[in-house]
This record gives sequence, structure tokens and C-alpha cells, in this order.
Amino acid sequence: MQKDELIQLHTLLLQIKTYLEQIYGNNGCAFSEYEKLNITPYQIYKSKREHKLAIFTLGKEIAAFLANDEYSSFGKVSSRLGQMAERFKTNRQREQAKINKD
Repeated sequence: MQKDELIQLHTLLLQIKTYLEQIYGNNGCAFSEYEKLNITPYQIYKSKREHKLAIFTLGKEIAAFLANDEYSSFGKVSSRLGQMAERFKTNRQREQAKINKD
């Protein structure tokens, strides 16, 4: 995918996130991992890798929100998107995530 296509997809996912937040408020609708990335589709100067990471992370959190459990279709999609997001994290981001878990 080209960078401009990734930015368009990122924008679409952000609109879905905003829609879910409007409908459900903050009731179980926490996109904290995406928010920690501090990457928005409006930051066109960010690298292609950073936008891919944001897309996979946001997609994972949207699918997790819509999932009934980890074995449902959305649960499986969320798990797979999480694996894909992990591929685009830098070593520093991985270390920071380990520190936050402990």
C-alpha cells in the first residue's frame, strides 16, 4: 500500500473509533494503546511504518471492543491484528510495553 492509502485507511478507522465512542461513551470503549502511540492520520509527516502500526493497533482495539469473547470472529481478528501490530513496533516500544505490563 502507498502511504496516502494508509493514511486514508487510518482516517476511516479513526472515524469508526469516534463513532463507537459517541454511541457507547467511555463504557468499555478504551483505546488506550492507540492513544499511547500519539499518531493521528493528520500527521502526514509520520513514517509509513508508524501509520501501519497505528492502523493495526486501532483495528485490534476496535475488533476487541466488538468481540463477545476471544474465540468469536472479532476476537480472532483482534488477536491477529495484535500480532501484526507487534511486527511494526520498534525495540523501544516493545521494551516500554514490557515495563508497563510489570
